[in-house]
Amino acid sequence: MTTTLQTKCCIVGGGPAGMMLGFLLARAGIEVIILEKHADFLRDFRGDTIHPSTLELMYELGILEEFLKRPHQEARELAGQVGKETVTMGDFTHLPTHCKFLAFMPQWDFLNFIVEQGRRYSEFQVRMQAEATELIEDNGRIAGVRATTPDGELEVRAALTVGADGRRSIVRERAGLQVLDLGAPMDVLWMRISRRPGDPGQTLGHAEAGKMFVMIDREDYWQCGFVIPKGGADDIRQHGIEHFRESVAALAPFLRDRVGELRDWNDVSLLTVKVDRLKEWSRPGLLCIGDAAHAMSPVGGVGINLAIQDAVAAANILSTKLAAGTVSDSDLQAVQRRREFPTRATQKLQIAIQNRAIRRVLSSSQPLILPWPLKLLRRWPVLRRIPARVIGMGFRPEHVRTSDSHSRL
Repeated sequence: MTTTLQTKCCIVGGGPAGMMLGFLLARAGIEVIILEKHADFLRDFRGDTIHPSTLELMYELGILEEFLKRPHQEARELAGQVGKETVTMGDFTHLPTHCKFLAFMPQWDFLNFIVEQGRRYSEFQVRMQAEATELIEDNGRIAGVRATTPDGELEVRAALTVGADGRRSIVRERAGLQVLDLGAPMDVLWMRISRRPGDPGQTLGHAEAGKMFVMIDREDYWQCGFVIPKGGADDIRQHGIEHFRESVAALAPFLRDRVGELRDWNDVSLLTVKVDRLKEWSRPGLLCIGDAAHAMSPVGGVGINLAIQDAVAAANILSTKLAAGTVSDSDLQAVQRRREFPTRATQKLQIAIQNRAIRRVLSSSQPLILPWPLKLLRRWPVLRRIPARVIGMGFRPEHVRTSDSHSRL
């Protein structure tokens, strides 16, 4: 049996881009249905760095204070270690924002918070365990989505369909949108290792010849990323888990008494790094945003924030037209025009770092020395504001321009 629903906007994917867009549209009084294929948001090692630009949006929406009551960690500076030398790479305390820090919060907590905010509005509807399978097309225009659910087939017809279903987007695949693959020289092995009160503070990463290691403070555990050459996971597994534990301990000696928590390879997850973007983000009746439009490198942890900025721009540009039922192809293209520059600029910077720094480190067999840009950051601390601005604010931070429908009641 097929259930058919009608709505103004159907969003495929309940990640940061989809949930934020759904919340903003419902807040503006526009009916929206979000389809999320999983039963919950509990998946490890998704982007969970909430940048000052996103926190500023929370302030503009009037929900920052409530958000910061949720368990999270804050970093006002980020440091990195190259060989034996440690240097502060970014200082967020001078940003022109209300929150002058990075917030670290598991993505499932962030998404649950946005869902709670969205459910204050009757126009907001989330369908969990609803996996999109096909696009509905009428005379060359996308008119909705077909999905499978535990209760049978679901058909959602909508004036606008939004693909926000990540880097493996079924929406962009079914729409036949052209993907430009920009390449990435590395993958990442993610893992959890317990954290203890006497452990060092937050660092951005540790680089040694042939190895890179990233650690994120999650309060009671470290979320760790072991950076490896692209496609190198099988080779590392062949050397055995004990050899891998020793590699981790060599980069973070204070973890040596805990690496045994990595019992086998089931405790280590592979993140296949992709950097790509769509040539065109839209078709008539369809728009892609977030990772569905542009998969980002983990460099800088900016992916979640770029996706949220896409959602805000889309809501700003489309909400009035959606309410009036007059969304045109040019309106959808306007979203891409607004967000393409920050996407291209961010990816260009990420690719430069990947190729000029990460690739060289992973292929090096000689002891590393501090590169000259990091020497400048050490010598002139004021320069640390530059990477903080690029990471914390991005190239084109968005601001909420949509109204709250409740305030008009």
